[in-house]
Amino acid sequence: SEPPKNTLTRAWGKVADYFWHLVLPVSALVIGGFATLTLLTKNSFLNEISRLYVVTARAKGLSERQVLYGHVFRNAMLLVIAGLPQALVNVFFGGSLLIEVIFSLDGLGRLSYDAAVSRDYPVVFGSLFIFTLFGLLIKLLGDLCYTLVDPRIDFSARSA
Repeated sequence: SEPPKNTLTRAWGKVADYFWHLVLPVSALVIGGFATLTLLTKNSFLNEISRLYVVTARAKGLSERQVLYGHVFRNAMLLVIAGLPQALVNVFFGGSLLIEVIFSLDGLGRLSYDAAVSRDYPVVFGSLFIFTLFGLLIKLLGDLCYTLVDPRIDFSARSA
């Protein structure tokens, strides 16, 4: 006969089962957001690659790799980083309600929707606070990434 499992083994089994059942909903959320981000990146790169400074860099005799990574990549990524926080907020909050309804999950999107329908104002304000705080933190992270991609950008030099 099989020896009895201890509580630690059962706890790890529950955690593994929980994460296994999150694979499909998280994949659905990520794929939807990935499409938006890919379109933003493609349009940004196509816009930058047709600029005059790229033509000038090619005319100077720089290799295609130097042109793309040294000139196009930095300027195109600024637009992507500017749009990334908005894309992430849309993916996490806009898509979360739909994903939670489809996969019968109890989450913050569904909780806030049910609270709004039933006019449970403290829960609506609490979820709105969490969504806003998370959105602001993502935008702050995007601003910090600006300086990593392009060191010429200096937020401390700006005056109010």
